[in-house]
Amino acid sequence: MRISDNEVKKILNKDPIVGQIVEIGKDLERVEADKPLIKRVTKDVENMPDREEMVAELKAKVESGEYNPTGDEIADAMIRRNIADHVR
Repeated sequence: MRISDNEVKKILNKDPIVGQIVEIGKDLERVEADKPLIKRVTKDVENMPDREEMVAELKAKVESGEYNPTGDEIADAMIRRNIADHVR
């Protein structure tokens, strides 16, 4: 499950160490060789569907019987959600 933008903002506001790391990252000069990668990742992130779209797609799959997650996928999502909740 993707962590929402609001959750990320809460993490940055509550955890000064994480906020400092982000600020340090903003100040670093980008190496010329990294620019294509940065552009590609930025484009990929911008093209990600919004949470509402993701929920609607998942709901449609559940209702049509097409959503059949494995036990590993469910466990992975539960672990990631638990980690995100503890970071808050």
